[in-house]
Amino acid sequence: MQIVTPEKIAAVMSLTPPPHSFSELDYMVRRGLPKSALRVSVDHVGRNTEERTALLYRIIAEATYKRRRDRLTPDESEKAERLARVFATAEHVWDSEVDAREFLHTPHPLLNSQTPLDVSMTELGARRVEELLWKLFYGLPA
Repeated sequence: MQIVTPEKIAAVMSLTPPPHSFSELDYMVRRGLPKSALRVSVDHVGRNTEERTALLYRIIAEATYKRRRDRLTPDESEKAERLARVFATAEHVWDSEVDAREFLHTPHPLLNSQTPLDVSMTELGARRVEELLWKLFYGLPA
């Protein structure tokens, strides 16, 4: 199975300088990503302001997000990275930000009719969504 590069994941979060390895990305996540990384990722995934706001506060509680000054905690950073990774994978597979966004918001029969976005809220769920995306990419039976 192919993996989306750390540079593409970082691009979804607008991280500068971008990491050039998963080791570097992991270090950034463990140190705590900038608060803006989550906001930018949510902006890529949400189709409108209401969806973006709901997704942001689904990942981090509103009061907690507002208390954060510059950096997310490592746990919050993992959630931001996971969202960016799933979106980067969908964008790679569909070769379109718009199509990737629609895929993430459309219930899928192989995900028990849940949306890929809902399923990807956990790490194991994100792996399921990524596996489905790569099967679609390679034209493999699901």
